[in-house]
Amino acid sequence: MLQLNLSYVSIYVENNIGVFHQKRIASLDSLKLSKVLGRKNPYLFKAKYVLTAEQIVRGLVDVHISSNEETVFGDWLEGLAIFINAKVFSGRKSGIPGIDLEFDRDGCRYIVNIKSGPNWGNSSQIKKMITDFKSAQKTLRTSNSGIQVVAVNGCCYGRDKNPDKGDYFKYCGQDFWAFISGKHDLYTEIIEPLGHKAQEKNEEFQQSYAQMLNRFTMEFGREYCNSNGAIDWPKLVQFNSAADRK
Repeated sequence: MLQLNLSYVSIYVENNIGVFHQKRIASLDSLKLSKVLGRKNPYLFKAKYVLTAEQIVRGLVDVHISSNEETVFGDWLEGLAIFINAKVFSGRKSGIPGIDLEFDRDGCRYIVNIKSGPNWGNSSQIKKMITDFKSAQKTLRTSNSGIQVVAVNGCCYGRDKNPDKGDYFKYCGQDFWAFISGKHDLYTEIIEPLGHKAQEKNEEFQQSYAQMLNRFTMEFGREYCNSNGAIDWPKLVQFNSAADRK
């Protein structure tokens, strides 16, 4: 085990955080109004007495952004975790399906499935993870019968006070970052580097966001508003839910 030099973490973040911001903007640039309209419950907007195209568009887009950012940033944090672990324990991105990180520590081979937060999946998704863990353990033991393989579900934020799940361990937040780095306070120490050029990058994102809202609002008005400016609810519902829509 080597001591983690936080300057390496800062350099990694500075060199790579731009990828996250680029993907945020790219997601907006590729978004289509028809795509988000087809995903959202139109009855909910009517029940909430939504009256303007801008309200509907903003609600649709904000839901998309929130979901997309969680996914994109989760993938980015996974990369950061693997980088940190490689510096300390010579860990590596695993080539085994369903496993994100492999490393050796305290005489054990750890196989890690990394998620953003603790409430990431339903029962069938968790069963799939357990199946992946068991398959990975079998693969590793075939090549080295004496190896002790420990499965871990690592979550970048949150907490879980009962980490021993029987088939695997679940480490969240502080426990996860300490587990992969050997550094107790890493979970707070990585906050500052993550803000690298955040204001500058967010201003660029907000500009793209505003332009897209304006574009979608005009498109929505043309397609789903009457000549007097009122929302044509039957037409909107037909687009979203009609059985014969192509």
